[in-house]
Amino acid sequence: MIDLTINKQGLEKNIRKAKEKGIIVPTFSQMRDPSTAPASVKERLKKTGLWDLDPANLFRVTWKNEPKEYGGLFGEPNYIELPSKLTGVPAKIICMVGKYFPTGCHKVGASFGCLAPRLVTGQFDASQQKAVWPSTGNYCRGGAFNSKLMDVDSVAILPEGMSRERFDWLKTVATEIIATPGTESNVKEIFDKVHEIKATRKDATIFNQFEEMGNYMWHYSVTGPAIAEAFEGMLRNNKDLNFAGACFTSGSAGTLASGDFLKQRYPQSKLSVGEALQCPTILNNGFGAHRIEGIGDKHIPWVHNVKNTDMAIAIDDNDCMALLRLFNEPAGKEYLVSAGLNKAQVESLALMGISGIANMLCCIKFAKYYGLGENDVVATVLTDSVEMYRSRIEELAQEEGAYSREKAAGDFAASLHGEGTDNMLEMGLEERRRVHNLKYYTWVEQQGRTAEELDEQWHNQEKNFAAVQKQADAVDALINEFNKQTGLL
Repeated sequence: MIDLTINKQGLEKNIRKAKEKGIIVPTFSQMRDPSTAPASVKERLKKTGLWDLDPANLFRVTWKNEPKEYGGLFGEPNYIELPSKLTGVPAKIICMVGKYFPTGCHKVGASFGCLAPRLVTGQFDASQQKAVWPSTGNYCRGGAFNSKLMDVDSVAILPEGMSRERFDWLKTVATEIIATPGTESNVKEIFDKVHEIKATRKDATIFNQFEEMGNYMWHYSVTGPAIAEAFEGMLRNNKDLNFAGACFTSGSAGTLASGDFLKQRYPQSKLSVGEALQCPTILNNGFGAHRIEGIGDKHIPWVHNVKNTDMAIAIDDNDCMALLRLFNEPAGKEYLVSAGLNKAQVESLALMGISGIANMLCCIKFAKYYGLGENDVVATVLTDSVEMYRSRIEELAQEEGAYSREKAAGDFAASLHGEGTDNMLEMGLEERRRVHNLKYYTWVEQQGRTAEELDEQWHNQEKNFAAVQKQADAVDALINEFNKQTGLL
């Protein structure tokens, strides 16, 4: 569970700083339903850009922002439904859109879920400590952004091989940036840097998304209900719809928590976890490097509720890179229109970053495997958009040459409609235990946990994760008291 013990001295300092800086902290409840935000905050947001470094933007850590760059308030959950002419399956695939979060990525929510409980308990002293955000890219961006809004010094850690856009933006927000060796799948190198910081910097507090239950709690409490609301909005027009399941690439496994919520709401549904075929850790105890930015591999996150995962799906990163060009190159867009998509549908595909494309492919394979029909709905998230990957498109053009209509036709047929049911595994109890046991190599051998803790998590997994799910209300109570003490409401 998340430790909610009060540190009175640290809490008093945090309250004093929030009062001085005009920082009101949103509750998880307000992130689910941002229409309940204070009227004063809404008035401020009407004059605030989505990415502005203004504390009011903490209230935009929600799936329900108006899809506009400046002055937006709130509405329905942001999602798109992919046309069958694109996916090649009759099932309805809905994708929650991360672009309309501050920073253009939903990881700003996961980082809030980790920081807020320690801030409002006083366990983290915002006046003296630095918040360290170990990440494969987007999480440290979200952490740095939230830190800036809360007037906290931040240290962003990410692999040196991540996209140029991430580093360029971080230079404007983070107090310090540390680039570790490797790329997306080099998570151990990130952990090695965290060990060094722990040993040498007494003013640093690590917010490790891979083990922080605040990451899990935010997605269970906010992302899961947003997906359910989107689906139930569809039900108003077609009462025969069935929620068949959700598919999410692993990454930190935080988003998988929304699947736990959805399986409770729709017991007939299934939850699938995706990964790169080039690094099939879950599927085949494997390893390697891959290009699906946003899903660090070669380990199983501590926050992954493995007992509740029904299927593993591996996605070829070559397909993701091919579709990145198909969806965004002029010749690719023209081909998609000729294949039957309208221009608005084609333009909406820019809402997918590389990991979003991988999530979509997971849904397509899931729908084919289970033979889903036109009344079945499968959900996923688009963590970020193409805006973080324009440089990758340029690099692919330099490596592969100009993108032609013939190349677009081939990619559409092979990397999209050609997706099959290979590299998939239904997970029964034995397979789930195998995957859970893989946590040993990261968390016991490298990160200082014990084998007894690992066994305890397995044997009491339902109880332990259920306890975290219920903590959001307790955290909200602490946030409300914190805001009350600042006197800003």
